[in-house]
Amino acid sequence: MQPLKGICVLDFSTLLPGPLATLMMAEAGAEVIKIERPGHGDEMRSYVPKFGADSVNFALLNRGKRSIAIDLKAQGAIEKLTPLIRRADVVVEQFRPGVMDRLGLGYEALRAINPRIVYCAITGYGQYGPRADVAAHDLNYVAEAGMLGLTRSADGAPVLPAALVADIAGGTYPAVVNILLALRERDATGAGCKLDIAMADNLFTLMYWGLGNGLAAGEWPRPGGELVTGGSPRYNIYRTRDGRFVAAAPLEQKFWTNFCELLELPSALRDDGVDADATRAAVAERVGARSADELKALFDGQDVCCAIAASIEDAIHDPHFVARGVFARKLAAEGKTIPALPVPIADTFRASERTAGYPLLGEANALLSDKQVTSDR
Repeated sequence: MQPLKGICVLDFSTLLPGPLATLMMAEAGAEVIKIERPGHGDEMRSYVPKFGADSVNFALLNRGKRSIAIDLKAQGAIEKLTPLIRRADVVVEQFRPGVMDRLGLGYEALRAINPRIVYCAITGYGQYGPRADVAAHDLNYVAEAGMLGLTRSADGAPVLPAALVADIAGGTYPAVVNILLALRERDATGAGCKLDIAMADNLFTLMYWGLGNGLAAGEWPRPGGELVTGGSPRYNIYRTRDGRFVAAAPLEQKFWTNFCELLELPSALRDDGVDADATRAAVAERVGARSADELKALFDGQDVCCAIAASIEDAIHDPHFVARGVFARKLAAEGKTIPALPVPIADTFRASERTAGYPLLGEANALLSDKQVTSDR
């Protein structure tokens, strides 16, 4: 029995934060029904490259779900959705504040139909506040929360994050956590609730150390100046002779000692508290004198917390990730398969069937009939 078996989720969200949240729930056994606009559906369907009829991005994020295409502004739309709302446990939406209310599908309207419903609204800035209605994306959230300014390139300009941190760590993960907490609370009280998930708010959790330094000691973090922002030779990136990079993180003294011994760092420079810049330069010189393969051989089997930066293509073939089965599950479309998107759901909670497809737009519109909805329940 999967832990979310029997849980029905109506997903009104598009693009990334909401769909990834409901993907995680689907992988744990929930029935997830995407509510999409007719004709085009989720905007991400149109992206490239394609996998099957739609974009691979859409396919990866919507594996194992179902799709209903319905115009939410059309007369009678709410009546058609009402049987599904009655049996739904969770609703996920990602519109700007007030949009679902104007459609007649806000929390109060749905609670009147189903008081047990858990209603999760994911937005950039939350349901209220001066920026609640401001249009923005991941890059804007990390900029305004102070995260973007902590990592800068050699010319002093902030570096574009390689991951959509706000969407996933600020939106998807908090949404899933709070939905599960709300379902647990509902087990005890019988009542649902509304969840206000603000992606920008949740970024501060990821900068706990910077907040602590600033609030307790008045030492607000500087790009390139702190332990994990490039200020320490013990937590830094060094270029190899052949143009690759070593991610070196020998923070603890035992790891640092091993690291210095392997690189034959002069004794006078091993105390990085004396002149961190000089130590960092000496480490860079010794790393830069060797190729990535030479350094990998040097570090293998040693406790030094160092790794050669890999490409995504290299990483998916890494023997460790292969042994862990990270990409063992498959996404299918039109007779072809590719590895499914790994999600942080323990394998014990997931279906034994390892291959699944993604929904074509409107393929589950039969669920809008009262008869079908009643029989599904």
